[in-house]
Amino acid sequence: MHFLAHQPASPPPLLQPQPGFGLLFDIDGVLVRGRLPIPAAKKAFEKLVDSQGQFVVPVVFVTNAGNCLRQTKADQLSHILGVPVNQVIMSHSPLRMFKKFHDKCVLVSGQGPVLEIAKNLGFKNVMSIDMLRESYPLLDMVDHNRRPKLPPVRWETNLQLIIDILLTNGNLSSVHQTQKMPHLPLLACNMDLMWMAEAHSPRFGHGTFLVCLENIYKKITGKDLKYEALMGKPSELTYHFAEYLIRSQAMQRQWKLPVTSLYAIGDNLMTDIYGANLYNRYLEERAARKNPKAVAKMVAATGSTAAVPREEEMDSLWESELALPSATSCKSVLVCTGVYNPKAEVPSDANRCIKETVFHGHRDFRFDPALVEPGHIVQDVLEAVDLIFEQEKFVPQ
Repeated sequence: MHFLAHQPASPPPLLQPQPGFGLLFDIDGVLVRGRLPIPAAKKAFEKLVDSQGQFVVPVVFVTNAGNCLRQTKADQLSHILGVPVNQVIMSHSPLRMFKKFHDKCVLVSGQGPVLEIAKNLGFKNVMSIDMLRESYPLLDMVDHNRRPKLPPVRWETNLQLIIDILLTNGNLSSVHQTQKMPHLPLLACNMDLMWMAEAHSPRFGHGTFLVCLENIYKKITGKDLKYEALMGKPSELTYHFAEYLIRSQAMQRQWKLPVTSLYAIGDNLMTDIYGANLYNRYLEERAARKNPKAVAKMVAATGSTAAVPREEEMDSLWESELALPSATSCKSVLVCTGVYNPKAEVPSDANRCIKETVFHGHRDFRFDPALVEPGHIVQDVLEAVDLIFEQEKFVPQ
């Protein structure tokens, strides 16, 4: 007779911790300055990547740049870390959701390979500013002989032809109709007034172009230019698209914990911080709509129910394209390696000064001091990662 001794089961291997949070990194001013990496970024990535080269938490890289394909931007980041293309969000990335325009004839204005970018996003019938001005040479009175071998960015042509399109309803053989409303749908990507490259001071961003376009249109017609959608930070569209990619990464890695907390790390109060706080407010309002007492409290605090219908419209768009968010908060972390200058002199009346002279946000985004107040201020992205891991009690194995 044989007896088989019971062998105690060997202890299960240590499991990789499963994060319930995701990180949204701005690029310019946080990870790089122009094409130069910020030293703290390399050290931060050492904590974010395991020995197999995989991220230990879901991560997306959110930039308001729009002058190249996602793949190109991912390749540019490879000198810091190999970044998969599906983790990069450009200012134009949410245009993938606007399928109702993908089959229409679309004029694209911008820098870089705009036709290739538009087609990559799903647009099938695309025209560039150069194609338009070649078809209608009398509309562009710029002296072609002044061009150097590498032509500069000439905003006057783009402004002129976009105004022509809007005021003729796309029929460029007709005269301007300054009273015709509404104008053709207008979708804008990237509202940054300024951005940080190698120069000591910030440079004009695409938001400066929008300021010009809006003011020219109003000066000619007496009416405000209307946007079908604004995307790029601080638009909620961009943050929801980022949340969707974060959620997708967690599913691909088979992490079971739902991603409930997002952390947005950036250097710009008017885009990164404003946008993260605005999305956080949206998430709170979504939760509040399910709770009548919370709705009443929100209305009492704001004196208005105006935000609720707008958020329901956003839910409708996102539910049809990306599914509704699982996150319940989006916390903002400000770094001091880019646009934000911690040594700048603080005005005696900050609220009045920011509202009247310093608010760099887009015309259609209301000023609210709470939205430009970062959840945390740290020196650089390495400090940001350390802070978040500590907040989440997360220790990668």
